[in-house]
Amino acid sequence: MDEPEDAGMISIADFDLGRRLRRQRRILALRWYRTRRALQSPHLKLFLLSILVGLAGGLAGIGFRLGIDFFQWLALSVRGENLLAAIDAVPWWRILLSPMLGGLIIGLFVYHFMPGRQQPQAVSQVIEASAFRGGRMSSIVGLKAAVVNALSIGCGGSVGREGPVVHLGASIGSFFANRLHLGRAMSRTLLGCGVAAAVAASFNAPIAGVFFALEVVVGHYALSAFAPVVVASVLGTMVSRMYFGDFPAFVLPATREITSFFEFPAFALLGIISAIAAILFMRSIMAVEDTWLRFPKVPSWARPAIGGLAVGCIALVFPQVLGVGYGATDAALSETLPLWLLFALILMKTLATALSLGSGFGGGIFSPSLFLGAMVGGAFGVLATSVFPDLSSGHGAYTIVGMGAVSGAVLGAPISTVLIIFEMTNDYALTIAVMIATAIASIITQQLFGKSFFQWQLERRGISLAGGREVGLLRALEVSGFTDKAVESVDPSTPLAEVRRKLAAAPWSLLAVVDDDERLVGLISFPDLAELAFDSSSDEIMVAQDTMHKAGYLLTARDDLQTAVQAFGASGEVHLPVVFDREEQRFLGFVHEHEVMVAYHRTLQQARREERGEV
Repeated sequence: MDEPEDAGMISIADFDLGRRLRRQRRILALRWYRTRRALQSPHLKLFLLSILVGLAGGLAGIGFRLGIDFFQWLALSVRGENLLAAIDAVPWWRILLSPMLGGLIIGLFVYHFMPGRQQPQAVSQVIEASAFRGGRMSSIVGLKAAVVNALSIGCGGSVGREGPVVHLGASIGSFFANRLHLGRAMSRTLLGCGVAAAVAASFNAPIAGVFFALEVVVGHYALSAFAPVVVASVLGTMVSRMYFGDFPAFVLPATREITSFFEFPAFALLGIISAIAAILFMRSIMAVEDTWLRFPKVPSWARPAIGGLAVGCIALVFPQVLGVGYGATDAALSETLPLWLLFALILMKTLATALSLGSGFGGGIFSPSLFLGAMVGGAFGVLATSVFPDLSSGHGAYTIVGMGAVSGAVLGAPISTVLIIFEMTNDYALTIAVMIATAIASIITQQLFGKSFFQWQLERRGISLAGGREVGLLRALEVSGFTDKAVESVDPSTPLAEVRRKLAAAPWSLLAVVDDDERLVGLISFPDLAELAFDSSSDEIMVAQDTMHKAGYLLTARDDLQTAVQAFGASGEVHLPVVFDREEQRFLGFVHEHEVMVAYHRTLQQARREERGEV
């Protein structure tokens, strides 16, 4: 049968169609591959997680404020942040006893349920987690701390709410990081996301939330961290505004314009005075803590009750010191407080906050420092206005400047503080005045006090931030991961000839003398055999125990590389023995100085690549 005349043409068409189909399949496969890579990108994962953390942080901020309201209603039968507006209806005995009974409950709770029986320290613990634990925090401890902090504020303790909200938000970010087993860089970024959402929700200030998280917690402004933190801060603000409304944290004065640029020297002088107030404020808290150390027989669980009773006594005359003190701060901003009361509240708030935090109450330092700054600025403004009435911008302007200067110096976060003031006032000229006073106050405080309040809290617990991220990277790595177990060892009774032979074959010219229980007895190196290196007359008499020397420095498997670096520097050795613990001293091997430094360099380079978003 004859073939159709167009058979060849059909074959060519089929070939072209098949080639187009194969090409289309390759294009679809390539697009699917690129889509899968994009979906698996750590940047996309971090972006999605920042949304979750931002929403959860905003909800946590709402829940914490409701918790404060609940405890305040139980203690004083008053709801809302402006406790001062309703305090006249509260019986005197409740004002006196509520901080004491609340302190007793707090002391017992901390004693029985908090790790190490330590009071929650809010922001300082978040900084520690970021610097030394790779952004890891316990969500269970975070919830317990939130209960302690809410009760501390609700019962009338003279403490702040922003620090506890920061701690709670950071715990939420760390919860997601722990569940998903994220690396150090992503965990620290999520920690910052939780902090940003908390600060933004608390102050209705999303920009300040971003920079507080980056300045205080994350420690850098790389885009890989900046973008997720911005997302979380904005969402935290949105959630808070949906519930509480779009209102600033404080009631600001109606007129606050800067009258003249000749007024800026007065703002600079206010910065100097604010630094003095900030230093005395922090030292007063230290003094109360040190005083309790002189009375070790007083149980730690009873100290908050005693401190709370003292706060209650102060509140009978000056109820403004109770709680976060927003009512008194608003009154200072509105220029309604007389000069004598402004000075009195500077002293009484300093004393009440020192008694609260120094005795073991939970809570933060942000609100008390804003309160103190408002009183310092208000008092200065009254005096400045009386001397130069035509040049003064009014008490309210000085009150705002004082708030920024004192809180910026106490917190060690001048950039975030200035941004908080700017977002509250939306006043460019006044923000410049805040910048001048805050910068001067922060510099003087740093020079005279040497640290921020958070750094001081960490140092009281034996934790130093000296060295910054580099030390944090070293502390995140344990010696056990760098222990060389392929080493030569001998029994204490090993003959000298065998010791000489093994030492010659040892890779680091170093022998460990280990007994039958695997405990390290000593070390042998060539200098120990200097006189016997070529003298075999004592080979039948002497054994390993006769020639060894005791190890001057030991490392344990749980020591971090920072400890190892310090031990290498102090000993002058390049190889140090590692034992399981210092009690039994079960020998594990040696750690070598060059490997520690290589590991540190490699980890630091990896962290920098992660911050730049290269991995």
